[in-house]
Amino acid sequence: MDIKAIQQAAPSMPAQADKRLNADKSLDKESFGYWLEKSFTAVNEMQQEASHAATNLMSGKNKDIHGTMIAIQKADVAMNLMLEIRNKVISAYDEIKRMQF
Repeated sequence: MDIKAIQQAAPSMPAQADKRLNADKSLDKESFGYWLEKSFTAVNEMQQEASHAATNLMSGKNKDIHGTMIAIQKADVAMNLMLEIRNKVISAYDEIKRMQF
């Protein structure tokens, strides 16, 4: 399995998240931990943007229902992808625990 291929398939990260992660030099940019932290940050920002868009729509500040629904769906798809990745990692960890050396 090629980790770089997974990295390319990941959703693009907002520029603000990239700036925050670049400030933290403790993780190697090629490591799985860095990729995971970057993905968590991107999903969190998508969730916040969707929440902000929904709040603005309900308060009447924004009348763009299509843009709001798109933001909500993007956040939902990103969260579901992150949950599936988490489930696969936990499954792999459980399988490794069952291995006998």
